Amino acid sequence: MHNYEFNANANLTSPAAVSAADALPTARPFVRRALYEDVAERLRQQIFARELPPGRWIDEQKLAAEYGISRTPLREALKVLAVEGLVTMKLGRGAYVTEMSRDDVAQVYHVLALLESDAAAAVARGADDAQRARLQQLHEQLEHDVQQRDAFFATNERWHRALLEIAGNRWSQQVVADLRKVMKLSRHHSLFKQGRLADSLAEHRAIMAAIAARDAEAAARLMRAHFDSGFEAAAG
Repeated sequence: MHNYEFNANANLTSPAAVSAADALPTARPFVRRALYEDVAERLRQQIFARELPPGRWIDEQKLAAEYGISRTPLREALKVLAVEGLVTMKLGRGAYVTEMSRDDVAQVYHVLALLESDAAAAVARGADDAQRARLQQLHEQLEHDVQQRDAFFATNERWHRALLEIAGNRWSQQVVADLRKVMKLSRHHSLFKQGRLADSLAEHRAIMAAIAARDAEAAARLMRAHFDSGFEAAAG
């Protein structure tokens, strides 16, 4: 458990304090995370690893004892995961790991297709050479990883994240990041289906070709088709 202390009586106007403040812009930043954030990340990873599978009731007392913490930071962590959609709070019954229905998966794919097709068009129109090279490098890694499902899955996420970062809409990035977390709850992810990795790679090649040609309309259309194919594989 973290034990953070703060001296409220420190003399912030002393020469030493002023000197330290002057040094802050060039000092290496020191990031402190609240305990509940660490707890949320641990829970998140347990959910992704299916140690806490979809539909499972979250036993707060048991987890608090396992983590060696009180229930307060655990409950704060559960609120964070509820906002992300990974946990569902049920009145009078506590917290459960969210279960993804077919309609849930369809709705998530629909929103992802809208946001990422828009991003693909923006990148095709406005990416500079360095940004295109970044996407190309990740695509080449995808080509290399196609025979290794877990590696392909990780590189695929990095490619899509890079596309959104290059497009430059931070709100889209935030929404997509949360939706991709929720997608990990799906029991049948599209990339797990036989032959889907090769199909996904071919779709990526077509999107990359449209981006290279600066064809925004084609890039958007191909990205929408990419998500349509992903949903068919996930729901089939």
